[in-house]
Amino acid sequence: MIKQILSKLPKKVPKSDSSDSGRSESGNTTTFGNVFQCTNVGSTISSKLNVVKRVSSVVFPASMNTGVEAIDPSLSFKDVSNTQKQSLFISKLNLCCKVYDMTDPDKNCTEQDQKRQTLLELADFVSSGSVKFTEPTIAALCKMCAANLFRVFPPKFRTSTTGGETEDDEPMFDPAWSHLQIVYDLLLQFINYNSLDVKVAKAHVDHAFILRLLDLFDSEDPRERDCLKTILHRIYGKFMLHRSFIRKSVSNIFYRFVFETERHNGIAELLEIFGSVISGFALPLKEEHKLFLWRALLPLHKPKSIGIYHQQLTYCIVQFIDKDQRLASSVIKGLLKYWPVTNSQKELMFISELEEVLEMTSMAEFQKIMVPLFRRLGCCLNSSHYQVAERAHLLWNNEHILNLITQNRQDILPLVFSALVHNSQSHWNQAVLNLTQNIRKMLSQMDEDLVLACQRKFEEDDARSSAVAERRRITWERLEEAAAGIQSIGGGGSGGGDILVPVKSASTACSVAC
Repeated sequence: MIKQILSKLPKKVPKSDSSDSGRSESGNTTTFGNVFQCTNVGSTISSKLNVVKRVSSVVFPASMNTGVEAIDPSLSFKDVSNTQKQSLFISKLNLCCKVYDMTDPDKNCTEQDQKRQTLLELADFVSSGSVKFTEPTIAALCKMCAANLFRVFPPKFRTSTTGGETEDDEPMFDPAWSHLQIVYDLLLQFINYNSLDVKVAKAHVDHAFILRLLDLFDSEDPRERDCLKTILHRIYGKFMLHRSFIRKSVSNIFYRFVFETERHNGIAELLEIFGSVISGFALPLKEEHKLFLWRALLPLHKPKSIGIYHQQLTYCIVQFIDKDQRLASSVIKGLLKYWPVTNSQKELMFISELEEVLEMTSMAEFQKIMVPLFRRLGCCLNSSHYQVAERAHLLWNNEHILNLITQNRQDILPLVFSALVHNSQSHWNQAVLNLTQNIRKMLSQMDEDLVLACQRKFEEDDARSSAVAERRRITWERLEEAAAGIQSIGGGGSGGGDILVPVKSASTACSVAC
């Protein structure tokens, strides 16, 4: 009887079976393709909605997905219950962490297409508003973005020494853009998500994440830089605790570009972001913001490749002056410091920017810098490059600038009058000659007595310089005659004899020439 009772008891599971079952459930030895269904003892799966497959811990690290049930990522969101969609979302994110070499279109075609379809499903799921960005979800999303986006770019092979892309260079496109574009879209939707808890997200969108994101601005693909521009701007707006760090990090990029490499592809996009940031600065401006203007923005006028980002740089400068007009004089001093001497195209950009700055300059600030400013503009008026000379003349057509000149004509006209006279006498371009005549006529109508005084002073200076030039010519003629006499004496004497030099006459001539 005892044997009959014992036979009815459930048999003990063999040790080998239990150990195999334990290994399978832990997922330490299985792979993504080797999955199995979870069943409850004594129950049968009657619907596909309850199908849950365990996958490898290699794909789903235990530390990241603690308390999250991993589901086969090949399933569709329509095929699982609402309670399982969150787990499926994380499963698909981890599946997309696999990065493929896209340079060879014939390699891993099936896997690449499967990944792209999975990324599209993720983007649609986020846009539908069904996802809940909890701690594990944010961690999985940031991990997937880091795996796909954060990479080291190949060495630049462009032969141009102007730094980064130039206006004539054809843009280079990343072969992995079909995947990168969707990843960037996912990251942007995550940042823009209305119910996103910033306090939870900041643990993963941290300083290290932002630094790696800023490194991507050196990408040669303009489409990628455009996506990064939008994402960084949204991060700056949503994560207020990161704002100071972002400003300092971008400043460091500018410093490295100006003073070390002069090569970077994303300066224009970074400046475009900061054009919007500067317009939101509160008044009065903090000292940190003014230092950003003086130390980061103004030195950007130095590199040769300024043409790529000059429009965005000018907008940032103007935004600062719009916030505080007292900055105008320091901005003009910075322009004069970096004013190009031999690069005419760069000089044209500086004159255009100068006009925009002067339009916002008050009388008090203008008077601080008008003397060095119009000394430089006098050289521009007299430039042999007709476009530079023409652009400098056109500044006088601006009503605000002309009003500043009119009220300070006693100091300004003597600085530019000689350049106007030289243009009238010897400039080769007819358009510049016509503009010069118009300005001289305008000045005569403005203050004829001052113009006549400048004319007399110019004639006196011209006569004085002519007399000095004549004395210098005569002195050099005497030196040449003295040198010829010495040579004749040396040639007529016997070989090896010493030559007597008329020291007194030669030294006197040199002192006169000097």
